[in-house]
Amino acid sequence: MRPNLNSVANLHYHFPLLRFSPIFSRAGFFYNPVVGSQTALRSAAKSSLSTGAATTSRLLLRRCTCTTMATDPPAVPVRDEIELTEVERKIFDRLLGTLRKFNLTTELRVAGGWVRDKLLGKECYDIDIAIDNMSGSQFVDSVKDYLETVNEVAQGDCVIARNPDQSKHLETARMRLFDQWIDFVNLRCEDYNENSRIPTMKFGTAEEDAYRRDLTINSLFYNINNSSVEDLTGRGARFEFEMDEDLKEAARCEEVKNALAAKISKERVGTEIELMISGNQPVKAMSYIADLTLYPVVFCFPPNYQPEVSEGCQTQSIAYLEAAWSLIHSIGYASFTDQQRRLALYASLFLPFRNITYKDAKGKRMPVVNYIFRDSLKQKASDPDLVMKVHQSIDKLTTLIPSLISKAETMPPEVNQEMEFADVATNSKLQISTGFVLREVKDLWRIALLISTMLHPSDLASSSKEDNGKPELDKRKDLFKAAEAAILELGLDNVWDMKPLINGKEIMSVLQLKSGGPLVKEWQQKILSWQLAHPTGTAHECLEWMKETHYSKRPETE
Repeated sequence: MRPNLNSVANLHYHFPLLRFSPIFSRAGFFYNPVVGSQTALRSAAKSSLSTGAATTSRLLLRRCTCTTMATDPPAVPVRDEIELTEVERKIFDRLLGTLRKFNLTTELRVAGGWVRDKLLGKECYDIDIAIDNMSGSQFVDSVKDYLETVNEVAQGDCVIARNPDQSKHLETARMRLFDQWIDFVNLRCEDYNENSRIPTMKFGTAEEDAYRRDLTINSLFYNINNSSVEDLTGRGARFEFEMDEDLKEAARCEEVKNALAAKISKERVGTEIELMISGNQPVKAMSYIADLTLYPVVFCFPPNYQPEVSEGCQTQSIAYLEAAWSLIHSIGYASFTDQQRRLALYASLFLPFRNITYKDAKGKRMPVVNYIFRDSLKQKASDPDLVMKVHQSIDKLTTLIPSLISKAETMPPEVNQEMEFADVATNSKLQISTGFVLREVKDLWRIALLISTMLHPSDLASSSKEDNGKPELDKRKDLFKAAEAAILELGLDNVWDMKPLINGKEIMSVLQLKSGGPLVKEWQQKILSWQLAHPTGTAHECLEWMKETHYSKRPETE
């Protein structure tokens, strides 16, 4: 389903930053995904339409990692040769030592994404080795025998059996060396029968193996024997490819979508999405998925969710992602850690779903974001908790931004309703309100502030006279910087590590209670308010304040 342009217009009105998102200027689409040469992709598309939908499904999950996604992004330089890390050098030395020890004529080649990433100057820990004259398990047995002769042992090994239903047509042997798993499989070629989608696999040459691969950029080999990069198809050297229209058509067909859902594991889908989000072109990658109508297949929802998702929801999702990505680059890419950038992009991508829930097996209402992470993508359990924590803090932080910018002490009503100021001085209310929000979101507060800045009404971003004529993105950057500086000036970074000066037992003693309850919890909040207002205050001072406050409000009938 193509994006609803009315939804796009509504987003323009409510979130002005998105008007400057290149994705909207193309109505939510882009036409230059970095995927493969037209000749090879046309062939892949025809093959997929007639016989191999699963091949196209795997292709659609490949990473786009050849250029950065800033405004007018510079091309990433491609290296002429591969530089090995110390661990990679040790691994390859052991493999070559095996060849020498047993006089093997085997050619060892690293295939696929590792070669691509290394040529782009990126680290990669996914080493797949193709062998020309024996099975992977046979070679692994030889490596284990060799290691024994040099007083070393493999840290682990296993064989993954063939499983045609999951498009695994040959067994794969795995071995762990120097804390890194390595896959071994023989070079292969595949033949398709007109009456079957499943190819017949057999031993092949390096050239046959290269030509069978779905993307020509993945057909590059690194020959371990002679330390050279092999481009056997003659097409892998060019990284800025156009996607063939036949392949786009193939990707949109129901057969491919069904194959993606049935034959590609959720773990594999999640791994590829993670690589896209953490890569150089997350916006392009997600736009690509949406353009090919695969968004609901990849980010599938549970049954019985509510409220209903609007028709333009995926367009909003990608628009938020691009707005966040642009703002990250405007503020400064290095201002955020890898983990912060990653979580900020996930939080932005799933922002339209933050109020959608479903019933789990126990009948409990759960956020759909939780389901997407854990069931659709099989990501680690901590991810949905962190992203939902960001989502929950956005509204409060957004309402605080005007006060942070102006340093005013008049708190918005929606903040005042939730904060207990415990009779502290008026000039401490901003510090207390912001402190409570940061204690909830903890070290993710910069991510929450980034998204809050992105969503804030444009009148605040444009309020300064010196902002006149500035691009919208620059105004948002200035807004973030000003709010961030105000939070740091208030001394609230790491405020979540602040420990209560008075514990529960001491509170019960002052209140003359025999057991805890709502009153103790209420005073715990009041004490935190006092500590936020008095960052250098001592436990004794806090206790004296508590006694004075409590006894002054007691009825005089005692």
